[in-house]
Amino acid sequence: MHEHDSLATVIGFTGVGLLLLAFVLNLARILKAESIPYLALNLAGAGLACASSWMIDFMPFVILKGTWAAATLVALARKLAPAGFTRDSP
Repeated sequence: MHEHDSLATVIGFTGVGLLLLAFVLNLARILKAESIPYLALNLAGAGLACASSWMIDFMPFVILKGTWAAATLVALARKLAPAGFTRDSP
């Protein structure tokens, strides 16, 4: 295995591990799907899995995990936005 592949593997395993951790904690009703910790685990996990897929040039998962990370980032931003904040707010 090449060093580049080894790094991609470690990054990928870390990302997938974070995604699975969020999933299991949600199923166990420890984390709610709309909670900040759940969203943060999903964002970090999807971002790492996307980066790993990019490193090995596997575009289907780059698209999947990139979209997952982007959607989670939007949900997290909405969750962290001040009350009453909208896109139209000055």
